[in-house]
Amino acid sequence: MTDQTPANSRSQRKPKGEGHARRAEILAAAERIFVEHGYEGATIRKIADEVGLSSTALYMHFSEKGEILHEICRGAFQALGDANARVLARPGDPEARLREMLKAYIAFGFANPNAYRLAYMTRPVELRDGAQSAARELGQELFREFEAEVEAVGAAGRLRGAPAPTAQALWAGVHGVVSLVITKPYFEWVETDLLADTLLDGLFAGLLKP
Repeated sequence: MTDQTPANSRSQRKPKGEGHARRAEILAAAERIFVEHGYEGATIRKIADEVGLSSTALYMHFSEKGEILHEICRGAFQALGDANARVLARPGDPEARLREMLKAYIAFGFANPNAYRLAYMTRPVELRDGAQSAARELGQELFREFEAEVEAVGAAGRLRGAPAPTAQALWAGVHGVVSLVITKPYFEWVETDLLADTLLDGLFAGLLKP
């Protein structure tokens, strides 16, 4: 039997069991809106309209836009943590694992520019309203895993300097290339893998012993 209910009168509510999928839709829409309109310019209504929900229905998933931002940042840090775990699970020397961790970081930023902007390129209002708590909970743990691998390279006698400044310099280098590529898409960048490898070759040549 054909459903004769007018389309515009049907409920927008997702069937039971689809709440997780709807949350993912909200997060994806919010990423775009936060970047396009700025965190302050984004509203719950704009996000709700993007996914075909009323504001009231969206509040059933998230209590405020700060919670949405926190979840986006938490997801970004978790994805990077998972990438690190896969690298650390593979056999290899610390230097090789360190390079793979940095390449995974770059690849994540290129593949997820909106999430990367929100997690790592935040203004004070965004830090206050969601990004900072995620950074403190997961971002510092993520960096600590990375720093531990730098320390392992140092224990093998391969660092020119101390582990802490070396780790921070390496992170600053890869963050720089990711942030430039995703904010300056009009520039005639070389192929991204070549750019990443060239950057890492230079960083390792300068910060590690031959």
